[in-house]
Amino acid sequence: MILGAAGLPSDGTAAAGADPMAIFASFRDPAGCVFTHDGRLYRIVTPAGMADLNSFLQSGAGRKWIESGRVVRTAMLAEDSSAGLLRVPEIRRLYDAIGGQAIVEHERIPFPSFPYEWAPEMLHAAGMLTLDLARDLLRDDVGLKDGTPYNVLFRGTEPVFIDLLSFERRDPADPTWVPYGQFVRTFLLPLLANLRFGLPLDQLLFTRRDGLEPEEVYRWASALQRISPGFLSLVSLPTWLASRHSQDDASIYRKKRLANPEKARFILETLINSTRRSLDRLRPKAGKTSVWSDYMESNNNYTSAHFAAKKGFVEEALATARCRNVLDVGCNTGFFSSLAARAGASVVAIDYDPVVVGEVWRQSRAEKLDILPLVVNLTRPTPGTGWLNREWSGFLDRARGRFDMVFMLAVIHHMLVTERVPLRDIIQLASELTTDALVVEFIAPDDSMFRRLTRGRDELHKDLTPALFEETCRPYFEIARTQHLENTSRWLYLLRRKPAK
Repeated sequence: MILGAAGLPSDGTAAAGADPMAIFASFRDPAGCVFTHDGRLYRIVTPAGMADLNSFLQSGAGRKWIESGRVVRTAMLAEDSSAGLLRVPEIRRLYDAIGGQAIVEHERIPFPSFPYEWAPEMLHAAGMLTLDLARDLLRDDVGLKDGTPYNVLFRGTEPVFIDLLSFERRDPADPTWVPYGQFVRTFLLPLLANLRFGLPLDQLLFTRRDGLEPEEVYRWASALQRISPGFLSLVSLPTWLASRHSQDDASIYRKKRLANPEKARFILETLINSTRRSLDRLRPKAGKTSVWSDYMESNNNYTSAHFAAKKGFVEEALATARCRNVLDVGCNTGFFSSLAARAGASVVAIDYDPVVVGEVWRQSRAEKLDILPLVVNLTRPTPGTGWLNREWSGFLDRARGRFDMVFMLAVIHHMLVTERVPLRDIIQLASELTTDALVVEFIAPDDSMFRRLTRGRDELHKDLTPALFEETCRPYFEIARTQHLENTSRWLYLLRRKPAK
């Protein structure tokens, strides 16, 4: 059903140890199956899925959305191209097993991500994309089967709808929007819980593929909240009504047909527009603060001269290495991510603080920078999850070998002290993430920020010196350049990865 999530292991490849042609997560969609071949992404479509897919591809709205890039770019394979693929035995077996009729090729999104790795701003943007698409399709009598954020990936800061088998020919006389309940559970209620209770999306969505139930949010709410405007329509009324409705009554799921198709469309448009207004009221507010949101302005140990030197070092590293794909670990508000993007790199920026990640998304989108910000803690990275833990692959599975430059600026001391990760393990992981360059900042234990983290446990790190740091790096990297920030206990390094033995 879901390309890039339930239709494709995150990086477009089969899970480790699996048949490379059998895309494990495709089992959820009866209308098709996704696979990769020679680095390209294809989908086998069954006869039932083909009719619905053609209704979308031939619609005016469908063509407009694909041309704009807001729906993943897709092309039907010519007969000779399909025949060539089907000569590959594994593809032929997959094609025959699901009763395939045609093969389409999809654009590959550079770095797939999942809703539990997004800032609330990104979930909101994905919801707006979904509703705008559903509304635009109505006049072509095409509908959406699903209303889930797993149908969306991000190309940089821009959401892209990627499930081409979520479309169906709509009965013009049917006034119901079946995905409404799912949209509420996976978009509106998580955003409401985040806004009102401060619950991060990873806690709300990581173990809940189908989101939150109104009854669950109702239990969290106070008596006053339950009758407030935001809660009343989305949480309290559904909870009260559910308690009076028999769970065995299937009448609520029966299709309804009106004699007047225009009236049916009007009802649908009204519902979608009303849902859009509900979503807009849950738009995350700019200017939120957190422990680390003021780090770049005041909560650090840099003078203006020191920061200028650090900026110059990173700019020179970018110019020297000429990297195309950068991972910024502990990106904070994205200053150095922006430097890399302006230098022409495609950037994935990660931080465990959703507030700063949301700010990176806002700024990068406003400036149209190629930055994908994600709420990820590298010391506790997103694991594989879903059925058998193989539906949505973990962050490290997607990231290893994906980048030709990694930034680890003012972050290693946090990993060492707060998470107690050994230095050698940190450097080894960095060597697995980058294929070429590592820009790293070493902070010695006598730095005041380091000592603030140790909280009196200075003895644990007394042997940590620049010499030890360099010795630890040498099995994995050559030291291309180093710079000491004058009158500080901080050193900057440009390291180049040694070839694997």
